[in-house]
Amino acid sequence: MSTAELLKGAAGLFPDEVVTSAHVRHLDLPGGAGRFALITLDNGLDHTKPTTFGPQSLAHLNTAIDQVEKEAAEGSITGAGITGKPFIFAVGADLKGVELLRTHEDALAIGKGGHDVFKRLGALAVPTFAYYNGAAMGGGVEAGLHCTYRTVSRAIPAFSLPEVFLGLVPGWGGCTLLPNLIGPEKAISVIVENSLNQNRQLKGAQVFELGIADAIFDGADFLERSLVWTASVLTGETVVERAPIDRGQAWDAAVAHGRTVADSKVHGAAPAAYRALDIVAAAKDGNLQAGFDAEDRALADLIMGGELRSGIYAFNLVQKRGKRPVGAPDRSLARPVTKVGVVGAGLMASQLALLFLRRLEVPVVLTDIDQERIDKGVGYVHAEIDKLLGKGRIGQDKANRLRDLVTGVLDKAEGFSDADFVIEAVFEEIGVKQQVFAEVEAVAPAHAILATNTSSLSVTEMASKLKHPERVVGFHFFNPVAVLPLLEIVRGERTDDASLATAFAVAKQLKKTAVLVKDAPAFVVNRILTRFMGEIQNVIDEGTPVAVAERAVEPLGLPMSPLVLLELVGPAIGLHVSETLNRAFPDRFTVSENLAAVVEAGKRGFYVYDSGKPELDPEVAALLRQGDTVLTEDGVRARVLDAVAQEIGLMLQEGVVAEAQDVDLCLITGAGWPFHLGGITPYLDREGVSERVNGKPFLAPGVASVPA
Repeated sequence: MSTAELLKGAAGLFPDEVVTSAHVRHLDLPGGAGRFALITLDNGLDHTKPTTFGPQSLAHLNTAIDQVEKEAAEGSITGAGITGKPFIFAVGADLKGVELLRTHEDALAIGKGGHDVFKRLGALAVPTFAYYNGAAMGGGVEAGLHCTYRTVSRAIPAFSLPEVFLGLVPGWGGCTLLPNLIGPEKAISVIVENSLNQNRQLKGAQVFELGIADAIFDGADFLERSLVWTASVLTGETVVERAPIDRGQAWDAAVAHGRTVADSKVHGAAPAAYRALDIVAAAKDGNLQAGFDAEDRALADLIMGGELRSGIYAFNLVQKRGKRPVGAPDRSLARPVTKVGVVGAGLMASQLALLFLRRLEVPVVLTDIDQERIDKGVGYVHAEIDKLLGKGRIGQDKANRLRDLVTGVLDKAEGFSDADFVIEAVFEEIGVKQQVFAEVEAVAPAHAILATNTSSLSVTEMASKLKHPERVVGFHFFNPVAVLPLLEIVRGERTDDASLATAFAVAKQLKKTAVLVKDAPAFVVNRILTRFMGEIQNVIDEGTPVAVAERAVEPLGLPMSPLVLLELVGPAIGLHVSETLNRAFPDRFTVSENLAAVVEAGKRGFYVYDSGKPELDPEVAALLRQGDTVLTEDGVRARVLDAVAQEIGLMLQEGVVAEAQDVDLCLITGAGWPFHLGGITPYLDREGVSERVNGKPFLAPGVASVPA
């Protein structure tokens, strides 16, 4: 079947594709370098709708290459290039189309179709050039890899091969061509390490330093300078030299290192990274076509697997649902926020002050019980501003302005009399928080929102003694505040729509992923994690060795083990949340005597790191009082997952969030739960746990799974 027929068949599966055109124009290069054909990829929309490759888009590029191929063969052009619309080169395959694929044969056609088109860029009778003028990801990067030469704009904010992050492999040449261009070690860093590190992006300068691009130019006149450079290459004035590739032991060592990285991140639980590494390993002999064929097979296998469907589901949650919060009131009800008050000046409060300051750029005032604490909090914010200035993230004028906007005072009346939004970050005790809000209500304007950063206490109870409880809202951040995107916005029983709408508007200004949550104990993330951690703790208390309990959940590929997470959260906080939930749900949430003993002993966690790796602290081991019930890893995992499935089912019955999708969105953005799981509910459905525990799956067929 011809490429055109292949793509026509694939296009029938995806009628709603946003089609990318491929326009050919001709230029006379300077210095007598001859006539040049330039293909521009453009979907006709602005930069907020990036250019993608679906079947029809590939067909358009294929037609453009037909023309250029003919011109190259007859000698009417000396070279050909490909670039993108302003700010965008191309961001890869259209995932909406991938979701619709139902058979292995259809999936194979998508892989083969992309290869067949892109290979032609490297097979023309003249040299070809890719000009990475803007964001380039996935298939966009790969289109350029098939060209003879590449230039990159210094202004590019995002360049990556993110496929492994989603549950795919770079399947249009990336796994084969990149290691043959820059060597396996650097290629694996881009393909595997960056993907598994929360889809880390490269900047233009890094693309050049890695050797992916042969030249780098500033964004303002990028294309013009790229064309001048192209002319110098074509006339022989510039000779591009690339470092030789070591195809001996170094190649094998790089692949082995890649497997170690994959093991540390997903523990063998997700196949994409390993399939990518297999292809890189096989690319050692430089047989490109064999590599392309292996990419086709891997792409088709993974498209028809649960990991990719969960990855796309997770991507859509973050990119779509996360930006249009379900249940949020009409935005027109939101009131402007021109000044923010922060009650407390400890580390969490100081992080919040910095975030509000940077995103809203309005006056921020901190208060606390003594001047020393206040000075320390303001000092922290100033120091962080100085770091941003030192890294060139902000200029001197902005640094001065931000410093001037943050202040601290002892007197709440002085600090909050004209504040529109006041958030407390004080000790997690209901009486303390009620007292703080009573003091703030007495001095803040009648319209001011009173927000609480509580992680587990009742927002309704916190507001119950106020004259105006309708303006109290839960505003629960996750630590570290600057890194984790989630913001659980909690509606108390008396919270009104205007206060809630203002909270969501502020969340958007803060660039956070806001999810509306019912006022229920520990809300979403902490409730699920506490049930999860509680079952781990229970099996340890009953007699299962710590190492067995920890290894049991490795197949989930979580960012860290349960007891390392406990160390990050802090055993005392973990104990406090478990006590809160035990009071609310004593039949399901236990309070571990062993954990209480660890906290009482002042231990920071269960482990010591004397050897560089976590090992059970002998002092903690001496504290543990265990029974004689020892479970296997499979037994521990089944028990933990059953508990989590039960808890999520109950939370949905209670209406804590609107749908299972919100549970997944919260875990992905608030707890770093892996994309390849789709959060948690697709995994529970796929493993049959949801059906076993609740009698039905959480998600409908075709949502985070292959359509029937």
